Amino acid sequence: MKSLFSIATLSLLFVACGSSQKGSKTSTKIVDPSIYGQTITQEDLKTSLYQFASDEFEGRETGAEGQKKAVNFLKEHYIKYGVPAAKSDGNYFQEVPLKIQSKPDVALTINEKSLKNLEDFVSINPMETSKLKATEIVNLGYGIEDDKYTNYDNVDIKDKVVFFVSGEPKNSDGTYLISGTKESSNWSNFRQEFALKRDLAEKKGAKAVLYYNPEVFAMAALRFGASTGRMTLAGNDNGMFYFLVNTETVKAIFNEDVREFDTSFKNKTVKANFDLDFTNNSKDLSSENVAAIIRGTEKPDEYIVVSAHLDHEGVKDGEVYNGADDDGSGTVAVLEIAEAFAKAKKDGHGPKRSIVFLNVTGEEKGLLGSQHYTDNDPIFPLANTVANLNIDMIGRVDPKRKTGDRNYIYLIGSDKLSTELHNISEEVNTKYAKVELDYTYNDDNDPNRFYYRSDHYNFAKNNIPVIFYFNGTHDDYHRPSDTPDKIEYDLLENRTRLVFYTAWELANRASRIIVDKAE
Repeated sequence: MKSLFSIATLSLLFVACGSSQKGSKTSTKIVDPSIYGQTITQEDLKTSLYQFASDEFEGRETGAEGQKKAVNFLKEHYIKYGVPAAKSDGNYFQEVPLKIQSKPDVALTINEKSLKNLEDFVSINPMETSKLKATEIVNLGYGIEDDKYTNYDNVDIKDKVVFFVSGEPKNSDGTYLISGTKESSNWSNFRQEFALKRDLAEKKGAKAVLYYNPEVFAMAALRFGASTGRMTLAGNDNGMFYFLVNTETVKAIFNEDVREFDTSFKNKTVKANFDLDFTNNSKDLSSENVAAIIRGTEKPDEYIVVSAHLDHEGVKDGEVYNGADDDGSGTVAVLEIAEAFAKAKKDGHGPKRSIVFLNVTGEEKGLLGSQHYTDNDPIFPLANTVANLNIDMIGRVDPKRKTGDRNYIYLIGSDKLSTELHNISEEVNTKYAKVELDYTYNDDNDPNRFYYRSDHYNFAKNNIPVIFYFNGTHDDYHRPSDTPDKIEYDLLENRTRLVFYTAWELANRASRIIVDKAE
């Protein structure tokens, strides 16, 4: 970063920051954050990104040599900027133990019919080697539990094998029973229902789930049945078998095609001899998150986490997937924000609360690095984590935007858990960055489910307020053509500054933001 600070330090501008004074009885003045925000420049972002998203880093595949180069790049920059490691032992790296899944050996027999892996069923959840026997299967119909309709009345599925189908019930006029309109609910949108129905059954203690959705079976068999490549967190094997099943499995259970019987019933149990022998064939792999911190001056045990994922798609068929936008743009943004806070601290204007800079691995493999941080090894207590500002793709323009200023950003999640966070975000933007805030993908029924598809979600599921900053997808998304020359660096600069100003406000306000929408 260029040395703009020799001038700034001679002419510090002190102003009262209105929103920072909420809850304070004294008129404490703080330095104008724009002095530091303006040190975040497109030139510096460009310099960093051209290196981070170069062929040298080989697409930053999780656990591969290029990813190791990437984490060392980040460490070196934090050291250069004077931002210490987050871990108490001084190590910038948080080890993330992973497993590379190979096709498991699965022998499944139902009612004496031997079923074939990847033809009649496919295993979705990674499991340890195990055996399971049962003499009955609970047929849950649609597998739904909602205020307007449920398949869970008067049934206990704890330690049971359960079966349910895709979709949801309709009224005689063709409207959906749950929504009351021609629009389906989340219970039958594949992206939502795949997880909603599974998670509900797991919460209620099911031992195994057989999910019938023939429209997506072939796709699932390709994705989850691949012989190599799929990664999971080591030690995070699920406690419930989850199988997507095809028609032959359904016939083995019921002696008829599932579409030939009525699915409107609430539930019923059928006699069925279920015999499963499952052998896991995974291999160990290690990767790293990178974590640095600037300690708070007044409330060091409260934390604002600024995050981005460092990994991308690696090398495929000899082509490097550089991932300049996804998520090189977010990664260099976090570095620049860290440097700006470090400059402020050096000048005696360190944040009241601690700022954690978290570069996570394995996002492209299923949000694995952030999941490890929140679920297995939080460096700092989640109860003391005030908010997560997550940056994933902020260097381009979404070609689907038909109207509006190019100087925009999609905001997702800002109002999901904290009304106050949303209001602060709006106020800070109006005062400093003046970016058009677009909430298109913040809709609860967004079919893209972007709220669930980046690392902020692992914080949100723990009732930590989040903001996800995102420019939308484009033709180069997850392609080797996502290169640094296509980044619009003036937009990257302004969006990075917006995150900085929001983090500054959250860190320096008198009171911690209130979570008023926790689940």
